[in-house]
Order: sequence, then structure tokens, then C-alpha cells
Amino acid sequence: MQGPKEQYEKRRTYYARRLEELTQTINRLSNVRLALFLIGCAVAVFLYMTQRSSMGFSMLLFTAISFLGLVVWHQKFKTKQNYIKVLYELYDQALQRLVGEWKAFPDTGEDFKDPAHPYSEDLDLFGASSLFQWINTAKTYRGRKKLKASLTELPAEGGAIRKKQDAIKELALNLAWRHRFMAEARTTTRALNSPTQIIEWAKTYDGNYLRPGLIILARALPIITLTFVVLYFMTTWVSYGYPLAGFLIQAMILLVGKQRGKALEAVYNYKDNIKIYEKMLERFEKRTFKAEYLQDLKKRLYDRDGKAAFHQIRKLSGLTDMISNRSNSMFLVVNIFTLWDIQCMIALEAWKEKSGRYLGLWVDTIAELEGLASLAIIHYDHPEWVFPEIVSDNSGPSADKMGHPLLVSTTFNDITIDKRASILLITGSNMSGKSTLLRTVGVNMVLAYAGAPVCAKRFSCSMMQIYSCMRVSDNLSENISSFYAELLRIKQIVIASKTERKLFFLLDEIFKGTNSQDRHAGAKVLIRQLSKSGAMGMVSTHDLELGALEHESERKIRNYHFREFYKYDEIHFDYKLRPGISTTRNAMYLIKMAGIDVDEIEK
Repeated sequence: MQGPKEQYEKRRTYYARRLEELTQTINRLSNVRLALFLIGCAVAVFLYMTQRSSMGFSMLLFTAISFLGLVVWHQKFKTKQNYIKVLYELYDQALQRLVGEWKAFPDTGEDFKDPAHPYSEDLDLFGASSLFQWINTAKTYRGRKKLKASLTELPAEGGAIRKKQDAIKELALNLAWRHRFMAEARTTTRALNSPTQIIEWAKTYDGNYLRPGLIILARALPIITLTFVVLYFMTTWVSYGYPLAGFLIQAMILLVGKQRGKALEAVYNYKDNIKIYEKMLERFEKRTFKAEYLQDLKKRLYDRDGKAAFHQIRKLSGLTDMISNRSNSMFLVVNIFTLWDIQCMIALEAWKEKSGRYLGLWVDTIAELEGLASLAIIHYDHPEWVFPEIVSDNSGPSADKMGHPLLVSTTFNDITIDKRASILLITGSNMSGKSTLLRTVGVNMVLAYAGAPVCAKRFSCSMMQIYSCMRVSDNLSENISSFYAELLRIKQIVIASKTERKLFFLLDEIFKGTNSQDRHAGAKVLIRQLSKSGAMGMVSTHDLELGALEHESERKIRNYHFREFYKYDEIHFDYKLRPGISTTRNAMYLIKMAGIDVDEIEK
């Protein structure tokens, strides 16, 4: 069986070939269209000049119809070319992601960065070189937000995670379908804006437009007026006053209710969104899935009469096409003669009355699928990674051969945090891997709660609220120093430990902004307090004296360390976690590497 890389390369090559073939076909059609136009016009002129005007007119009509047919055909090929190009780009990006070149992807999720969130900043969930940038393929507004929610919000219970795991496994195996589903959202060059306005619009309808009397009047008046127009030109017994009166009456009707135009424009602004929703829903509804989570999503895709959602969205899409004609230069006359705006409003209000209340649910279903499809990438690209076991007891994360999912050449370590050893104290010299280990555990827990596989051979954890204090900085706009910002974050963790039943914390070099004596005393008190409250977590520190907490806590707090070694006068790290307190230091060596005369310092 071919691996992910071979599959991506094979499909990218296939779509590259298809793209080249379509480009050649489109170029040939353009040449044929031009030749047809020139030859047809030349023949028509020749026939006209040779006193065969009827034949010339017929030739001109034939040329015009043929030309329009080629234009429609040409446009269909252009649409297909655009879709194939999107698929090619998706497989090309998949290859880039697989070989570690994903940091150039444009959507970094920068708009989701939130310094106040308990852990997203410290674990690099959003922004440049983030987890979001690595896996996100969601394109719709709510799809991106759904993936963000999966990474930042703890599910209600473990059963939901297990259902999502099955859904992600199935989507991962459906590679071709998944990429075609994602491609539908990328066929437009416009940004897909928030659907909140149109969802709110769809929830309520104006019953006035659905009154039988108004509908009959709106249908009958244009027929009567146009009948008078035809009779005026074809007979002598109908004067111009009749069609003129009908024209003026209909113009006055359109002048009443100026909000109608704003309502139609508001719907038209979502034209691209609606067409994309239609295509994505159709892809999903026509596919059979076995996973219970996906089947439950499909059950939401019907209106009150049991009609499929994509059929209803297609109807709305057709109505937006009708509204698009309002931008035509001849629309004013057509609008008055046909009461076009009112016809559109009647159709829209009828659609809202029947299906409008479900639109938000349908859009959220698409968003959920986009989020799942993004997470499915992890399983397809890394089939050797394990789906975590979500346990119901109060144990913390436990893993064998665990690595950081974003690091290409990651080092694997084993950890176990439970009631017997609820806090791990990690010591080690600079750059030895302490902070990376904390982030490794945190990011894998985030993936576990999202329903995705984790970078490990075995991984289990219970449902726990994650809090971290690793990367804090000052806030000049609010006059907050980095030390005070750190205190605020630690205060948040302490308060949460008193209210949250199950809390997991990650603390990296706490109280850095004070002297060593206060730092040691403060860290010792904090770790004891968190341990007493029943919280679990990990603490990295250079303060070796904190190692005494293992004995004082009767090994409820455990010591682990990283170490370095020197070879050919160079420093090296193996990033392997070992039991006990660190016995090595490298600060002076690093200072010497910076060009500082260490011997002079020691004098």
C-alpha cells in the first residue's frame, strides 16, 4: 500500500496533467470562437452585399447563436479548470505539510490569538509556526472558528471525543472525497465573510409578502400591462394610455417600501457563500458514512418537509441569481414591467418561511465537517500516531514514546502523571528541552481533546482543564510589567485550582522577575499549594533546591531532568528525560560561546 507521500505525489501529478489538458482545450475553444465570429460575420456581409439579405441575416443569426454556445461551453471549461487548479494546489500543500514546509501557509490563525486564554499562547496554537497553521484547511468563516474551538474548548464529556475519533478516522481514509469537499470552498477568490447576518435574516419572514391577495396582484399586474403593450402594437383599438397607466401604477408600487432594496442587496452580498454552502452540502449528503458522529450530522440536513438541505440551498442560490440581475443597466425598465423586486421578495420570504430557520444549523454542519477534515489530515499523514484513550478516572496524561507534533526531528519521551506522582519537577541546563517537553505534553493533550491522534505510541488522559504560565510579557498599553503579568496568570491558575475539580498546569521558570531567594520561596509555596488542591501538572526550573519537594511530599512530587554532554569542545543535547535532579550546568559555557571572557569574570 502506498504511503501518504506517494499518494499525494500521484494525485498532484494527475491534476497537473488534467490542468494542462484543460488549458489546451480552452485555448483551442478561444481560437475556434474567434474564427467563427470573423468568418460568420464575413460571410453574412458578403451575402448581404450580393443582394441575398435573407441568407445574410440567417448566417448572422447562426453565427450569433453558435458564438453564444461556445461562450457558455468555454465558461464551463474555465470553471472546471479553476476547480482542478484548486485540487492541484491542495495536494501540493499536502506534500509541503508532510515534508515540514507548512510554515509558509498564509492562514496562520493570527486573528484567533488571545493572551487571556489559559494556554493557547504558550502552546503556539495560533499565529506563525502554530498548530492551526499546520493543519487548517477550513475556508469558511465558521469552519475556521470551529477548528479554533476544537483546539481551545474542552468537550462536555469523553464519549463525544471517542465519536469524533471514529469520524476523523473515516474522513482520513476518504482522501479524494475530503480534498474535493475542501476544494468547493476554495473556488472563489473572495473572502467568505461571517454568515451571521444572513442566518439572522433567514430566521424571520415577512408574512405580508405571503398573503394570497398580494401574490395574485403581483402575478396579474405585469401580465395585464404586458398584454396591453402587445395589443397596442398589434391592434388599433388599444390606445397608449392603457400600457402607460399600467406602467405608472407598477412604478408607484415599487416606490413603496424602500427597505426592499436593502434586503435584496443584503442577500446578494452572500451570493458566493450560498453557492459554496450548496456544493459542500451536496458533497456530504451524497456520500455514505459509517461513523456515528457523521451520521448524526447528516440527520440535521433536512427542512420541515424532509427535503435535503442542499436542494433548499440550491433554491436560495437560484434566487440570488435572480437578484443579481438588478445590477443590469436595463433592469429599471424590466423591474417596472415585471415587478421583479416584488417577485424576488415573495420567493425569498416563501423560502425563509419553509427553510430559513434551518440555515444556521446547516452552516454549522459545514463548519463542523471542515474542522474534522483538518484534524483528519494528522491521521492520514501520520498513521503511526495513536488515538488517545480518554479515561474516566482522575489520572493525568500518560504516554509512551511521546514527541512534539510540530517538530520534524522530535525526541520521544515517556511520562506518567497520576495520583501517586501528580506533579513532575523538570530540571536541566539551558536549551536542554525543559520548555519543549512542557509544550509537547500540552499540545498532545489539546489534540487528544479535539479527537485527533497524538504524537505518541500510547497516550491516555482524563478530561482536565489546562492552564499554563510559560510565555508572559509586559503590556505597555496597560502599564503591566512581565513580572506582574506572570503573577496575574499564576493567580488565575490558583483560583482555578480551588474551583476546578480536575486541573492540569504547565509552569515554566516561574517568578523569573525577582531575586533568587524570593523566587525559590514563592515557587515552593505555589507548588505545595497546587499539590494540596489536587491539581496535576509539570514545572520546569533551574532552581535545583526545589528538588527537596520530592522527599517532603512523599514522592507525590517527582524529580526529572535533562542533561547535556560535550564532544570536541562542543555542547550536545539528547533531550532524553531521566529521573532525578539535574547534575550538570552549561551557563558559563554558553556565556563563553557568546564571546565573553569567562576567566576575567572569575577573577
